Amino acid sequence: MTIDHLDRASRDAVERFRELLRIPTVSHADEALVDPAPFDLFLAALPRLYPGLHAVLEHEVIAGHSLLYRWPGATATASESPTVLMAHLDVVPVVAGDWRHDPFGAELVGEGEAAEIHARGAIDDKGSLVAILEAVERLVAEGRRPARDVYLAFGHNEETAGGGARAIVAALRERGVRPGLVIDEGGAVVDGVIPGVEVPTAMVGVAERGVMTLLLTAREGGGHASTPPALPATARLARAIDRIHRRPFPPRIAPPVRALFATVAPHAPQPLRWVFGNLGLTGPLLARVFPRLGPEMNAMVRTTAVATELSGAPGENVLATTARAAINIRLLTGDTVASAAERVRQVVADPELEIEVRHGSDPSPVSPWRGAAWRRIATAVASALGDDILTTPYIQLGASDSRWFTEISDHVYRFTPFHLTRSERDALHSHDERIRVAVWLRGIGFYRELIAAS
Repeated sequence: MTIDHLDRASRDAVERFRELLRIPTVSHADEALVDPAPFDLFLAALPRLYPGLHAVLEHEVIAGHSLLYRWPGATATASESPTVLMAHLDVVPVVAGDWRHDPFGAELVGEGEAAEIHARGAIDDKGSLVAILEAVERLVAEGRRPARDVYLAFGHNEETAGGGARAIVAALRERGVRPGLVIDEGGAVVDGVIPGVEVPTAMVGVAERGVMTLLLTAREGGGHASTPPALPATARLARAIDRIHRRPFPPRIAPPVRALFATVAPHAPQPLRWVFGNLGLTGPLLARVFPRLGPEMNAMVRTTAVATELSGAPGENVLATTARAAINIRLLTGDTVASAAERVRQVVADPELEIEVRHGSDPSPVSPWRGAAWRRIATAVASALGDDILTTPYIQLGASDSRWFTEISDHVYRFTPFHLTRSERDALHSHDERIRVAVWLRGIGFYRELIAAS
């Protein structure tokens, strides 16, 4: 397909986006597997693609491949309460064979408003990163300058350890920078996520769940599979996993979720309007109902735990001397690494099973959904994405680099400025990741509005 229906500036922006999507900046949990060459190529391409930005903004490379830009503000108090726009340049690995199009081909598919770019990173998270660059480049070309400093913070390993973003935070802290607004990837503009609410909603994360991994280990003497003991290590491990699955963490309505439903209540039909608006009475019932409405609603009202990595015997006719499982836990606001580990120990109820916290971080602090920073986001949504869109707080279900910025700012938010369908959201970290061209171009406007209000 072609994008000839777009104006020249938009076509050029799309082509720059496609060029950067074609660079396979894949991160791996085992950093020894990471190929640094694509990251070098990505960093080298930016000054050529965005010459105006690189001529005006101060920029530096941190922790190998992360990027920090500073756009000095125009006022005498420009350094006070600066804005930080975040994104990350790494993408998750691709499972070969599942894609309809080359995951690093950045192919254009469809026509008109339905035109899409198919590529790993189209949404997560080069879509935001390139939209930020486009917004800044255009403002620089127009001779615009923000009143206060604007920082661009692009981590290179958000999908794994997040060390790049942590290094950026350390550098800003050392320089005495305390941002008045930080915005990273997160919720999007969505339709129909809240039962009964038909108005499109901009889901802005005011907090994110904590993340931890428990390592469960069962041990035994081993031997031949033809003479198994009464409770092999694999069976002991399976029993523990089954108990965790059968006894999930109790559901509850955390404050950001309560704020979400209070915000959407006026836009819901009766009797849901009354139900959402009176959570003091209806909250316990809703907390029990929502887990039945799908994985996203379940994750909004409870800490979740799921077995991911499993290992056992080295051969099919050998008893496992050691059987292990990794349990990935996402902590709802109010829970902690320590409290979740203790609950799992109680649920498993097996002193012979080893339970170890491999790593973990508590849920982030909750940023306010009132005040100047929040109004800037809501105003940018209405101006750039549509005045019919309702901006609402919610809990970010996954982890992001923004969690490190809560150390230096009280106003950290998570929002991806794209209107995404259910199937587009499902493609994140999966096959056929894609974004509609028109949706991506409107996202540039969001960052432009946010910068203009700095």
